[in-house]
Amino acid sequence: MLLSHERRWRGIFWDMSARGPVGSDSSASLAGAGALSEAGIEAELLAALQAGEARAYEQFVCAHVARVKAVAVRYLRNEEDANDVVQETFLSAFKAIQRFEGKSQLSTWLHRIAVNAALMKLRTLERKGEAQLEDEVDKLLPKFVGFGSHATPQRSFGELPEDGIMRQETQFFVRQCIDQLPAMYRTALLLRDIEGYENDELAKHLGTTVNAAKIRVHRARQALRSLLEPRFAKPNP
Repeated sequence: MLLSHERRWRGIFWDMSARGPVGSDSSASLAGAGALSEAGIEAELLAALQAGEARAYEQFVCAHVARVKAVAVRYLRNEEDANDVVQETFLSAFKAIQRFEGKSQLSTWLHRIAVNAALMKLRTLERKGEAQLEDEVDKLLPKFVGFGSHATPQRSFGELPEDGIMRQETQFFVRQCIDQLPAMYRTALLLRDIEGYENDELAKHLGTTVNAAKIRVHRARQALRSLLEPRFAKPNP
């Protein structure tokens, strides 16, 4: 069971999510200066997109490209591959825009497309063998002795910093640690703890069973904890 402080530290992942509504500045020119609500502005932008207006397509890309790129980099960790995902995301979105019914925000819909595009790209890349990936993550997992006791006692984490600058530095360090995880574990962690996928949906995207997906996430969390512990764990009394 996670300690309360550890739950708070896991909550920092959500601050790194690229999801959420974007500002309406980039699309406000479609609706006039503040004449419509945010929902009204989005509805007008959607109508323009579905009508095939070139200006609306340009505004849509400008409003969302940075967030889509952030999602792509988070999964691929490679600039060229991330750019391929950005391109594929918008191409897929434009092909599907006629079927979008407005039941969610455009940003949420596009975010899901970006995640799927990133996962598809990952599957097409040459990856290391499963055995080597297991060896990589095993080095980061805690060691046990006797009847399941930790060989080295785990230390609890301190409080999450409230200061804005310190919090940003912490987020950057957490990102770096996540990037050190082997791809299959990093992807499982991102989908579960940042995207918020439920276990059955997670298993579907990973192409595995629900139980195997749970194990992969658990091992990823343990490995990440090992990477974070030297910096954030409290000293033993």
